[in-house]
Parts: sequence; structure tokens; C-alpha cells
Amino acid sequence: MPEFELTVTQKSPSKSAELWFLCVLGVLMSFAAMSTDFYLPAMPQIQSDLNAFTGGVELTISAFLIGFSLGQFIWGPLGDRFGRKPPILAGLVLFIIGAAGCALSDTIWQMISARIVQALGACAGPVLARAMVRDQFGREKSAQMLSTMMLIMGIAPLIGPLVGGQIIKYGTWHTIFWLLVVIGIISIFCVMSLPETLPQHQRLKTHIFGVFRNYFRLLSDARVMGYVLASAFFYAGIFAYVAGSPFVYISYFHVPPQNYGLLFGVNIIGIMGANMLNARLVTKIGIERLFYWGNYITALSGIMIFVSAMTGYGGIFGIAIPLFLFTSMNGMIVANSVAAVMNFKPEQVGTASSLIGALQYGAGVISAALIGVLNDGTPKVLASMLAIAGIGGLCMALWLKKSLKQN
Repeated sequence: MPEFELTVTQKSPSKSAELWFLCVLGVLMSFAAMSTDFYLPAMPQIQSDLNAFTGGVELTISAFLIGFSLGQFIWGPLGDRFGRKPPILAGLVLFIIGAAGCALSDTIWQMISARIVQALGACAGPVLARAMVRDQFGREKSAQMLSTMMLIMGIAPLIGPLVGGQIIKYGTWHTIFWLLVVIGIISIFCVMSLPETLPQHQRLKTHIFGVFRNYFRLLSDARVMGYVLASAFFYAGIFAYVAGSPFVYISYFHVPPQNYGLLFGVNIIGIMGANMLNARLVTKIGIERLFYWGNYITALSGIMIFVSAMTGYGGIFGIAIPLFLFTSMNGMIVANSVAAVMNFKPEQVGTASSLIGALQYGAGVISAALIGVLNDGTPKVLASMLAIAGIGGLCMALWLKKSLKQN
């Protein structure tokens, strides 16, 4: 673990210090993916071992996502009041307790409860990792760094099911959760090696309930909400894709299950590629322009998917190709919206990070639930959700553009 100095007054941290800083924060941002993707191959075994009711194991994912979404409202204000590292460390302890609880579960309800605890801890990392980046870097530079962190974050969904599958091959599902405990413990030591990016004199001095009142100030700012709602629409589309694409590809288009992972992986590679592009261009072109481009492309892609699903034109490629474009825009919408929102309220960076993260995942949970309720066995429901998400995001981006001109 490298020794280094990286402070908010240091304008040009060494490359090794910056790389270590981004790697640690990138891992923290991966906790949601690691917590879920690692045990996906073990779900049938968990169902059998815990004698779970139908849909019980799937409920462990829903419970995690709900906890991950709501928990973000807590950690950001705490980070603005007490600094970034103490809440992250507290969150990691909760994550470890939750993961150990999952490993020791004897019933599905015990696992569901442990997953909620795990989620409440896991969400501290992403919220405050984003805040630490904004503490350390300027507006465009922070968007560049967030894109770089998302490249690291993209590794987890690529290797997670593979790692989980190998563990199941040679062990049991309990081992997966003990591995997460180990990752949590290692992460504590890694976070302890980082500097505190929010000095004492910059922390909010108000009572903790006063800090939470800052949410209402953010919600009343049209500029903030333009970015927040546009990214929330995008997340609604992404979660609809995650929930609906297995049924569309495997059940409707008869793609072999073993090949579904390839289609999923191609889109992850697209997300990583767009993040690389955003990191290269954002300091030259600017956050706003790339953010608008991303929303125009998602709207167009959503419409193309909708037309293909309703007419049957293009078959699987009429869905898969524009879906690749849609998901790839994560690289231009998410990093830029987060950097912009946190720039508007530099004294409330943690709270702003909590707001955008919670609404993103909240929108995703709702869209995934709607996919489950409305699924009719065809691509039409997924296509409709993607079209609504794309057009909704574009409308929010255009509203934002108008709001920025007025300020």
C-alpha cells in the first residue's frame, strides 16, 4: 500500500498518488455490483439450501437495491458534517456485518435482513467517493476523474459472475459472502491510507438536522434538478434493461443462456469505452455539451428500440444495436451530471452526491419493478420503458439548458 501525500491544497498530486486515490475510490464505487453480481450464479443453490419460497432469493436483490437507494440520503450529510473518511469507514463496518450475516443465514428472511444491512453500509462508499473527487479536483477535472473511476467500476460486473461461478464450482455460496467480508476489511485499510479531503474549517457547522434541511434547498434549485432528473431517467432505462433483457434475449429471441453473458458484456465494454472518451474530451469540450450529446443519443436509441419492438423490424439486432448505444451513454450522462451537481453547491458536496445517487437508484428500482409487473413476454414493455427513459432524460436536459441561460 503506497505512502503518499494528497491534500486539498496540493494542486498537482503525483501520478502514483492520484492513481492510488482513484483506484481505492473506484473499488468503493463498485460495491453495489460486487455485492450482487458475485452471488448471481449461486442463487439456485441458495434457494435450495435455505428452502426459500418462490421469488425469495430474487427479493434479496430488491431489498439490497432499496437499502442502497435510501441509505444514500444518510451518508452525504454526515460526510458534509464530519468529514469524508469517518462515514466511509462506518459504512464499511456495516457492509462487513451485513455480508457476514448473509454467510451465516439459516433462512431466506435472515438473508434479506442481512442484505439490507449490507446495502446501508455499501452505499456510503459511492456517495462519499464522488464527494472526495469533487473536493480534490475542479469541475471538468472531477468529471474526467469520475469517468476514470467508472472504468475501474466496470470491471466488477464483467468478472463478478465469473468469480462467483468458480467459487460455487469448488465451494459453497457461503464462501462468496465471506469473500465480500475480506474485501470489506481490506477496503478499510485502503481508505485509512487516503487523506481526508474535507478540512475541518470547510465542514458544515450546523446541527445534523440542519444539514439534512439542505436537501430541500437542492430540490428547489432548477439547475441541480435538471441534471438529477436527467440522470434518474437514464438509470430507469438501465435498470429496465438489466431486469428485462434476459427475458427478451433468452425467452423471446431464444438466445442460449450461456451467450446472454456475451451480449451483456458487450454493453459493459461500451460503457467503459464511452467513459474513456468522456475522460479525454470533457476538459476540452466541457461538461454541458457532452451531457447534452449523451441525452440526445439515448433519446434516439430509445425511439429506435421502440420502433423495432413494435414492428419487428431488424429482429434481435434492431434491439441489440441501439441498446448498445443507449447503455454506453452512461459514460457521458452519469459522470458529467454528478460533477455538475456537486459544483453548484460546493459547500454541500456530500448532500448533493447523496441526492443524485439516491434518485438514480430509486428510479432504477421503480423501473425494474414495472418491468416485472408489466412483462408480456415480448420486447414491447422493455422498449417502451427505454423510449420513455430516453425522451424523459432529453426533456430534462433541454429544461436544464433553459434554466442555465436564465441564471
